[in-house]
Amino acid sequence: MKKSKYFLGHILAILTAIVWGTSFISTKQLLTGFTPFEILFLRFTIGYVALWVIYPHRLKLTDFKTEFLIFLAGFSGVTIYFLAENYALTYTYASNVSLLVSVAPLLTGLLAHFILKDRLKKNFIVGFFVAIIGIALISFSGATVLKLNPKGDLLAIGAALLWAIYSIAIHKVGGKKINTLALTRRIFFYGLVTMIPCAFFLNFSVDKATVLIPSNLFNLLYLGVISSAICYITWNKAMEILGAVVASTYIYVIPVVTVIFSFFILKEQITIYMILGIILILGGLYLSQEQQKKTGKRRK
Repeated sequence: MKKSKYFLGHILAILTAIVWGTSFISTKQLLTGFTPFEILFLRFTIGYVALWVIYPHRLKLTDFKTEFLIFLAGFSGVTIYFLAENYALTYTYASNVSLLVSVAPLLTGLLAHFILKDRLKKNFIVGFFVAIIGIALISFSGATVLKLNPKGDLLAIGAALLWAIYSIAIHKVGGKKINTLALTRRIFFYGLVTMIPCAFFLNFSVDKATVLIPSNLFNLLYLGVISSAICYITWNKAMEILGAVVASTYIYVIPVVTVIFSFFILKEQITIYMILGIILILGGLYLSQEQQKKTGKRRK
């Protein structure tokens, strides 16, 4: 693979992680006027419409296996992932959720090992544990006691597993040379379709006046157009270039970005433990990528 293309994959992954790190702030602000499910449905509806505007061409597939993989990606990486993550926050502490969801890169690596026959390298494992220590320092900074809630913690771990399934599904679809924009839109379509049954069981009653409040509208557009439509495109492209395992390690960056932007926007405190956590997370990311730098090859 050309170095320039490989470099592009890393740039796309890091930019996506930065935006996703800031998306937690927009979501937190929206939770004052919307339920987690309402935010989920609105952001991906906006994202789906935006993708039609950006790329108004239909995706024609005749391969049932590929269609099923795209359906699986939409169901796991859009609907169930965000429901599990958002509702985990209603049962347990945010620190627990952020730590447990961050095991997604390891779960992606394990699934890739068993499904894609991708050998799990020593550097990846070491980098994972270094990053997890850093995430723990950020998550539990200022907390005197770590309290566990089985229901919430299991939902958070489930979210991490669902993202790993999404990553593997997209990796397998990536070899089909499908237009990334059309692929992302089809993923959103299946995500929205599988959300519809949830509306009958979850609170869903969007007030138009609440949506049109300038701050709410800005956050919804940011989540729908930037964080969903554009970032799913860049993330899917990054996985196509780097492979599911390598791209997934950039998930470690998300809590770092959230901490930094929370300080400036939400005026949340940054402690010495958070700074040490950020250093460890970035170190873990570097270790996870080191073997890949030496080989210069995309994982199959």
